[in-house]
Amino acid sequence: MSRGRLCKVLDRYMSMVEGLDVFCDRCLETRRWGGSVVLMVVDAAFTSIGLNYFKSVVPKVFQFKESYVDTGLITSLRDLADADTEPLRVIWRNRRSWHVAKNVARRLLKFGDSDREMLRNWASSSELDGWSSDPIGSIKGVGLITYQYLRMMGGVDTVMPDKIVKRVLNEVFIEAGLDPVYDDIEFIYRVEEAARECGYRPIELCWMTWLIQEEGEKIRMEKYRDIMRLI
Repeated sequence: MSRGRLCKVLDRYMSMVEGLDVFCDRCLETRRWGGSVVLMVVDAAFTSIGLNYFKSVVPKVFQFKESYVDTGLITSLRDLADADTEPLRVIWRNRRSWHVAKNVARRLLKFGDSDREMLRNWASSSELDGWSSDPIGSIKGVGLITYQYLRMMGGVDTVMPDKIVKRVLNEVFIEAGLDPVYDDIEFIYRVEEAARECGYRPIELCWMTWLIQEEGEKIRMEKYRDIMRLI
């Protein structure tokens, strides 16, 4: 297997998601959701239970934004940590998600003064090895995928080992003559290495796998391009 073969396969996949780099820049700069870390944490908490991101999670995060953030009721991680869960369940019924959101917010408070500083300081101090004993990784309901998602929004250029990401990138590896990787930690390291070899960022390969999925007659990158600019 030559390096050129792997890069050629990745180039073909990445050509389908033109403009993705701008979104990934915003993610790594902790500027998603208009820069609201509260919405980033809520997004990660909703995403953690595995529902369709664009059809289920994004509309509910927008609803939370309109009902709580835009109205000034919950604008900071401190507000989220202290919020009463029951009224929030009108928007998102799953208690586990709110447990994750509130506890992530609470544990981030010790990492700085502003919300953005808190998330970025935590992310920069976090490590993949031993992730489950990390202040965020040790929260009940925060698995490796959610942990990686929060690190990405905090500025760490990495990848989430969810089922779609693993399926697509293992297909890439197989086509390039490499063995697929099924262990989550090993997979993350392999993707990070492949990205560096081929001139991409791991976060770009991660989001590519979701955005090339078809919904109806379009891939998600085409269908949700306008939404991507808002989140």
